[in-house]
Amino acid sequence: MLNHLVEWLHSLGLHIPGAGLFNYLSFRAMLAAVISMLIAFFAGGAIIRKLQRAQIGEEIRDLGLEGQMQKKGTPTMGGVIIIAALLGSALLVCRLDSIYTLLLIGTTVWCGAIGFADDYIKVFKHNKEGMSEKGKLVLQFGLGLLVALTACLSPSISSDRLITTIPFVKAHEFDYSWLSPFHGQLGVYCSWGIYVVMIILVVLGCSNGTNLTDGMDGLATGTSAIVGVALGIIAWLSGDALNAHYLNIMHIPGSGEVAIYMAAFVGALLGFLWYNTFPAQVFMGDTGSLTIGGVIGVSAVLIRKELLLPILCGIFLMESLSVIIQRSYFKYTKKKYGEGRRVFLMAPLHHHYQKKGIPEPRIVTRFWIIGIILAVSTLALLKVR
Repeated sequence: MLNHLVEWLHSLGLHIPGAGLFNYLSFRAMLAAVISMLIAFFAGGAIIRKLQRAQIGEEIRDLGLEGQMQKKGTPTMGGVIIIAALLGSALLVCRLDSIYTLLLIGTTVWCGAIGFADDYIKVFKHNKEGMSEKGKLVLQFGLGLLVALTACLSPSISSDRLITTIPFVKAHEFDYSWLSPFHGQLGVYCSWGIYVVMIILVVLGCSNGTNLTDGMDGLATGTSAIVGVALGIIAWLSGDALNAHYLNIMHIPGSGEVAIYMAAFVGALLGFLWYNTFPAQVFMGDTGSLTIGGVIGVSAVLIRKELLLPILCGIFLMESLSVIIQRSYFKYTKKKYGEGRRVFLMAPLHHHYQKKGIPEPRIVTRFWIIGIILAVSTLALLKVR
């Protein structure tokens, strides 16, 4: 919005000192990060107090975890802090005529609404299960389908070739048409269908993976901020023709707006982390975790890096796999032996280590370190052929 305002004033013949800085992605990215961080920091305290007055506290089930019951009553639904900071910064700094910006804003609002509804049912309807899993999946599926169709039909995003980036191969390119069993026009339709399904799976996977990771103070917030930094850097490199040529990765015109949005995303998370570190003053709830996962998934799709997510989001992947493995093995052994058995002491994975007696802050910090290693590895893979 500020960029459009500067351009409008310039068209009227009014020259503002320093206005040329808005032509630089680096300046707008830094501005977006600072604004979102300040909004989250200053608005966070006020929002937390309102949540406390409204008695919007977390209901805790006693699972035998150290320090667990001390968190009872901690305000939840704090994801509204992240959403407010992110949207406030994005609306001010990002170009609102960019399809990338519009899709990311739409994703933030859509996932935020799903998470808010889920938290509302838990808190005010006193239903610990919240929205049904089927209901959430249907709404997330709808978002994935909308993003997929936009990516396929928008002339600003779509291209003649359905390619994405993967490491270890020449030019880092993977063409979805390689997965099609058909040739000719039918093969083209099949390729687009595969691409749409992949986008939907990415949105579903990232949203729910982040949700499962949100089980310790600062865990999902810090890990997601690390992922956001990596995606912002990749979007920046992909949007610049010279950098893309040097790294031999796809040049995606206009994807610099994704970098700016991710800068606002990281700033909002860091501002929220001020209140979410151990011992947390507020929890993000599904309002925050579903939004974070959706933004990460959609941004990766927009810059054609969705196949790098298993590495970049390795923490989310392992958390999700631990739940799947635990449930599947429990059902299998119960059916075979009449008694369910477990692979982990508790799932998701972070609770397994908590059950082993490792303090929560140490687990969170070590997961952050692993997240940094995965992020650096993902960036390094852009030069590995």
